[in-house]
Amino acid sequence: MDIEGFVRRNMDSMDEESLRNALADLILEFKDTDRETSIRMADAVIYEVKNTLKTGGLDDGLRTIISYPPAGVGMGEMGVGSRGEGDFFVHRKIADIVSSTGTRSFINPEAQDDGGVVRTETGSGDVYITTAVDGIHSRLSEYPFLGGFHVTRAALRDVCVMGSRPVALISDLHLADDGDVGKLFDFTAGVAAVSELVGVPVVAGSTLRVGGDMVLGDRLVSAVGAIGFSETPPTARKRAEPGDVILLTEGSGGGTITTTAIYHGLFDVVWETLDVNFIRASEAIMDSGLLGDVHAMTDVTNGGLRGDAHEISSTAGVGLEFDADAVMSMINPSVLRMLQDLEIDPLGVSIDSLMIIAPEDVAPDVMDTIRGAGVDVAEIGRVTDSGVPVLLRDGSEEELRPLFREAAYTQIKKMVGDKTPQDFEEMKRKVEDAARRAIEKKDMVVRMISRED
Repeated sequence: MDIEGFVRRNMDSMDEESLRNALADLILEFKDTDRETSIRMADAVIYEVKNTLKTGGLDDGLRTIISYPPAGVGMGEMGVGSRGEGDFFVHRKIADIVSSTGTRSFINPEAQDDGGVVRTETGSGDVYITTAVDGIHSRLSEYPFLGGFHVTRAALRDVCVMGSRPVALISDLHLADDGDVGKLFDFTAGVAAVSELVGVPVVAGSTLRVGGDMVLGDRLVSAVGAIGFSETPPTARKRAEPGDVILLTEGSGGGTITTTAIYHGLFDVVWETLDVNFIRASEAIMDSGLLGDVHAMTDVTNGGLRGDAHEISSTAGVGLEFDADAVMSMINPSVLRMLQDLEIDPLGVSIDSLMIIAPEDVAPDVMDTIRGAGVDVAEIGRVTDSGVPVLLRDGSEEELRPLFREAAYTQIKKMVGDKTPQDFEEMKRKVEDAARRAIEKKDMVVRMISRED
């Protein structure tokens, strides 16, 4: 419960006494305290928020600095974080904002790739440093170990698919004010479990409260970052070429599948997700010397195969042709059965498979190498020059398009739905305008500080 947000939302519609009492009641729901203390806390929050609104005498520059450009579109409305069309659009706007920082980067967020890469010169030649960061699945706050395990694996995956060998992990924990400290330890144990399994150390981190004193409750919101290096250029998606073969390793899912299992009471499926096969397959390709012959690697996560196929097709300007039966054969049987029983589209959720795009003459060696690491793999399709990703099923062909949100895998997500809002184009226009104003603000501050120097 964000009590500062509560005050900001209701300050204009409630008189101060009513606001004070309503806020005190909310505080008492979370805090084991008395009425007098809750009233004093409410007074303190109201006092602080009122002070932040005293901006009438400020010059335009300072008023711009302490405010943000509102889009008038909420995160949920836009589907941000839901790995669909709206989410991809917002991420492209974020990439626009940071594009000016990428003069020294080899792969930056504009590529919409799994990780970012910088190239640095050393005495023995160029070295490519890859970084990636992933956030804990929002529904795993009550299951910190699983949240830590899967987010660590996700960050490592994003480094591996760039053809980079992971060398370090960093952890960032944010636990709300009333959260039990044991959650911190359980999350860290999940991170450490993956770290030990793959031999990549956790070297740094940060631990803070969500919103400091202003957010009550016990929500865990955390992230893990991974750093890797390679001496060869990364396997970026844009290298995919017509005629290439598409390979897929067996996927058992990560945070999304774990969440699906837990919130449908299918706890046995959780065991299926606890592996590090993706990283073992990636490292086997690196160790074999085949990496330089592979054109692209990615993890089937963001919005499932629908989302990843769309991103690769858009980035590389190619078409992708998938065989539906071959794709389904590479989803863990228990996971696939759960998705089918719950009527969840297996192509619209993260199954955490490794997808490899390689020349036809290289693909057999790649498959042998992956199988040698104890991971199953199959050929599932081809790269074409059509410019469109398609799925071949039962003798028919359908375009693989990302949904507005990833396939609904919990009851609440089914209620929210995955249909594109009727006013989506207007929402995009508002989001674009907010991004433009953020860029203008950034440019203004850079110019001002540069003049001072």
